[in-house]
Amino acid sequence: QVQLVESGGGLVQAGGSLRLSCAASGSIFSINVIMGWYRQAPGKQRELVARITYGGSTNYADSVKGRFTISRDNAKNTVTLQMNSLKPEDTAVYYCCASTGRNEYWGHGTQVTVSS
Repeated sequence: QVQLVESGGGLVQAGGSLRLSCAASGSIFSINVIMGWYRQAPGKQRELVARITYGGSTNYADSVKGRFTISRDNAKNTVTLQMNSLKPEDTAVYYCCASTGRNEYWGHGTQVTVSS
């Protein structure tokens, strides 16, 4: 069974940095797999934060452009999200997702809390 495990969440002060990591099991990092980070705050809809293709092409939500960086290591089956200049509105549960033409695989999430 495919598994994605997130780590690196925690409590940080506004303006600080945090790095999230997602480790994938199995043969998930194929040429067709797009890896992404999503987040969901209480009372809000889940939203895309960033995504990256196997070849390294990236997309970011407007709210995080210039502050967050997504990257992947295909050999290690990991994807990371470097978050800088964090704001209170970044507070949410962050989820790792692997997407193919047929399936989506999700991690259980990691909590990120940014204090004022």
